[in-house]
Amino acid sequence: MSTPARRFTVSAPVKVLIALAIAAIVGLSLARYDPALALKVADVARPIGRLWLNALQMTVVPLVTALVIVGVNTASNAAASGRTARNAIIVFLVLLVGSAAFSALVTPALLDLVPRDAETIRTFREALRSPATAATPPSAAQWISGLIPSNALAAAASASMLPLVVFAMFFGFALSRQEAGRRERLLDLIRTVSDTMISIVRWVLWAAPVGVFALVLVVCAEVGMSVLGVIGYYIVLMCVIYILITLLLYVVARFAAGEPLRRFAAALVPVQVIAGSTQSSLASLPAMIDSARNRLGYPPALTALVLPMAVSLFRITSPAQYIAVASFIAWLYGFEIHASQYAVAVLLAAVISMGSTGLPGQANFMTNNLPITQSMGLPVEPLGVLLAVDTIPDVFCTIGNATGGVTATGIVARHTAPHPEPGPGPEPTEPG
Repeated sequence: MSTPARRFTVSAPVKVLIALAIAAIVGLSLARYDPALALKVADVARPIGRLWLNALQMTVVPLVTALVIVGVNTASNAAASGRTARNAIIVFLVLLVGSAAFSALVTPALLDLVPRDAETIRTFREALRSPATAATPPSAAQWISGLIPSNALAAAASASMLPLVVFAMFFGFALSRQEAGRRERLLDLIRTVSDTMISIVRWVLWAAPVGVFALVLVVCAEVGMSVLGVIGYYIVLMCVIYILITLLLYVVARFAAGEPLRRFAAALVPVQVIAGSTQSSLASLPAMIDSARNRLGYPPALTALVLPMAVSLFRITSPAQYIAVASFIAWLYGFEIHASQYAVAVLLAAVISMGSTGLPGQANFMTNNLPITQSMGLPVEPLGVLLAVDTIPDVFCTIGNATGGVTATGIVARHTAPHPEPGPGPEPTEPG
């Protein structure tokens, strides 16, 4: 009896990479052999790419607001379950802010080492129809006064993400103080809004190969071969940032968790192998628990609580990614990012990261990088091109996230009583 043939399926990231490769080949070939035709083709493809980006942007405000409200309540509920969970939430927040701040310091320094061609910048900007100047950074007084919006609806309408997120945090904390039944009814509505927006994002990402094809075709047709160098710079930059954060976590584990470096590194090897091969923090969770308990000797009750919380709420590389992506766009366009803009972005990156770890990988990239990029007054048009190649550095991203989960657990273990109170953490979700 013959067995049925297995159906071959191609994952969404692979489809996007294939679309990028085809668009690059077509665009670069046209630019080389018939520049006039290349410009005509670019004019046809440009509105398709713009339409795809607009479809993603329209979900950002309601999605981020809903995710922050739900995330604040999830963290609040976890913290209310005991001292161990409260310590874990504090450790997560400190490490997330530290990750974003590290990226804000290191990424511009790394980009300063890379030569930037003025002609490439000009043609790249024109190809994507990006603005020629960045937004003027606010003064210190404007920044402080703008933290709390006088009108939350106006902040949403103007996509002013930091005041909108601050409002969502206030709303989330206030909601966590309401009577349980009323709170759950409203949270159920907010989760429905979030899930609806995620459904729209999934539909838009289903068309990602078409959108990415159009965006990359336009850039390659108008910019030419120099676009390959730009994409190569981005891939190397993100890999270096993720690797540096992973290495820095060893230092954090040594001094904040009191772990001997050799033992800690040996315990993380199986975790990192699974994380890199699966590109999934959730798939790495069993290995994380095994290493934390049997190799590092953390209490079973503590690991059973903190590590699922880490997978659900904590991605150490995400804030660094948001800052690095925005810094790369600023470098590419020759925009100067001021300290006040970085301060806004660091705080915003930490909060958004903690609220949106349940999103699929590509959705995470677009919906989380969009508000950070917008808050810094930068053009969002390059994000569609960068999304296409984000699969490559994502291997190092997941390794960093798994390493961060074990590191945070070690810190909590060191600063928690020997018999931590057990309790169910939030249901783990797939953070990528």
